[in-house]
Amino acid sequence: MKLVPTASQTVGPYFRIGLEHLCANPAAKGAKTVTVRGRVLDANREPVPDAMLELWQADLRGQYDSQPESANSRGRAAGFARIATADDGSFAFTAGRPGAVPFDGTRIQAPHIEVLVFARGLLRQLITRMYFPGEEANAADPVLQSLPDDRRATLIARGPSSAAEILEWNIVLQGEDETVFFAW
Repeated sequence: MKLVPTASQTVGPYFRIGLEHLCANPAAKGAKTVTVRGRVLDANREPVPDAMLELWQADLRGQYDSQPESANSRGRAAGFARIATADDGSFAFTAGRPGAVPFDGTRIQAPHIEVLVFARGLLRQLITRMYFPGEEANAADPVLQSLPDDRRATLIARGPSSAAEILEWNIVLQGEDETVFFAW
């Protein structure tokens, strides 16, 4: 018997079907909230209708709190959510503005939301971040500062800098204006 290797299989389009019941907004208690709207787009600027975003954010103190007492009403840790994209690739979530996060004992990271992207054609998730516009700490954030000037804008949402507004942030998987993704 001759063994023949099988072709690599891609993931999806099962995210919406299998994970929709896990979706929730990551708004932290006591934080000023902001609504983020956007779209997940492929290299041709076509919408990705079956992507899922996993969101992780710190609390107001800049800590990622996964202790049971921080759980939301659905029993999940505060600062965590999964959001499925719609047929037009759009997504929306409401989040509390997180605090600054320690980096290396001497520096801090600007408030941001960690975003994992799961989508068809990806064998591994992509990791990126969304930063808030008008945030003074963005100028000294060690992660943002490690990027070329022309690439930083892909990580910063657009919109007013006040806390109770709607922001826009698109995720472009490839091509021109591709969102910065990290190999962490």
